[in-house]
Amino acid sequence: MKLIYCVEDDESIRELVLYALKNEGYDAVGFESDDGLFTAPVPDLVLLDIMLPGADGYSILRQLRRESRTQGVPVIMLTSKTSEFDKVRALDMGADDYIAKPFGVMELLSRIRAVLRRAQPKSDADAISIGDVSLDYEKHMVMAGGKEIVLTPKEFDLLHYLMKNSGLVLTRDKIMNEVWGFDFEGESRTVDVHIRTLRMKLGDVGESVQTVRGVGYKFGG
Repeated sequence: MKLIYCVEDDESIRELVLYALKNEGYDAVGFESDDGLFTAPVPDLVLLDIMLPGADGYSILRQLRRESRTQGVPVIMLTSKTSEFDKVRALDMGADDYIAKPFGVMELLSRIRAVLRRAQPKSDADAISIGDVSLDYEKHMVMAGGKEIVLTPKEFDLLHYLMKNSGLVLTRDKIMNEVWGFDFEGESRTVDVHIRTLRMKLGDVGESVQTVRGVGYKFGG
């Protein structure tokens, strides 16, 4: 049974979400704030509000991504902050999805199922080696120029997607759909930011990730 945490200070919303999750067969636990969140067992997914007492959702997301035990846990932001800036900020920080309040329970459950599916081990989890870059999906390890490169979960998934489609030009919308799992209103900034940080971390071999002007990106020739 999948364990899902709902971090939400509005009791009525928290209880509604927990009821829906338990009805769907999930093990669901609610938190009013980050108090006790990081000492609890590691969940399979976190639903996270932004405006919370104490640490806000951005700070909690940052800590989830920083700690090794939780950095791979999928996070869906569930918030009344609906500006493009807030959405892009959360996605750039490593959120897997962003749902604005008010929301429909059926849509919420559908988005949860989609994020959990993407978090499952991939069937093509073999090692890929192209030029001076190698990626081992099962070990979650990347080597570039003979050195191990530490990537965030989304940077790793992005590199994996680019490498398994080496030589193909991939549009930003296609990358957004495949790596993040949804089309964020054609927004390309999240993809561009992750490409930039990925190139920086790859160092001398970062040029393997090529920009195809006006279209998107590709890996290798």
